[in-house]
Amino acid sequence: MIDWDIMSFLTIVVFVFAVVLLIAGIFSAYFGSGKSRTYGLLMLVAGLIVFVIWAYLIGWSDIELFTNVHAIDVMVDAVINFLAILLGALIAIGIFLVAVLKS
Repeated sequence: MIDWDIMSFLTIVVFVFAVVLLIAGIFSAYFGSGKSRTYGLLMLVAGLIVFVIWAYLIGWSDIELFTNVHAIDVMVDAVINFLAILLGALIAIGIFLVAVLKS
C-alpha cells in the first residue's frame, strides 16, 4: 500500500486525462468527418504528448518533485479502487431496482 499525496493524485488525473483524450481522439478521427476528424487528430496528439511528458517526468527525470511518485503502484491502486467503487455502486443500484420493481 502506498501513501497518497498530491503527486499521486495528479498522476492519476493526468494519466486518465491523457488516456480519455487519446480514446476520444481516436473515435472522433475515425468516425468523424471534416472538422471533427481534424479535432480528433488534435486530441489524439495532445493526449499522446501529455502522456509522454508526464511519464518522462515521473520515470526518468531527476526533478525531485516527480521522483517520489511510483506510477505503477499508483495506477494499480487507482484501478482496484475504481473497480471496488463500481462493484459497490452496481450492487446498491441492483438492490434499489429490485426493491422498487417488486413493490
